[in-house]
Amino acid sequence: MGERLPPRSLSLAERARLAGEVVATYARARRELRRTPIESAIASLRADPSLPPPADPGEGLEEARRLGWVVARTLRLLPGDTRCLTRSLVLTRLLARRGIAAKLVIGARPEPEFYAHAWVECEGEPVLSAGDGSFGRLVEL
Repeated sequence: MGERLPPRSLSLAERARLAGEVVATYARARRELRRTPIESAIASLRADPSLPPPADPGEGLEEARRLGWVVARTLRLLPGDTRCLTRSLVLTRLLARRGIAAKLVIGARPEPEFYAHAWVECEGEPVLSAGDGSFGRLVEL
């Protein structure tokens, strides 16, 4: 899945900028989620993409996988709530800024105990872990 794909070779400065972008987006996503319903938070995070879309759709999927890996690795180091919904919101923002279309999916598993999970898909492929396959799709945003 997307979490296992290592990032392409970046300079130290590029890595630092990307990590800073992830951390700043994490803070913004948490703030948005506290203030507004999830649909509004996602719309706000997707607003105003600053970079053009990739020329080749296949490049979008590869970049989404790489960014999913970076988000998962970076947020793992932060204190606070960095579970699936937060990771998905952060990745949704990073992809939108790069002009890469993606869906945030929320699913649930009712048994043996109720459990919900969120992940991001690009071109129909999960770029953050979609779980163990036992989650029924509830909504795509």
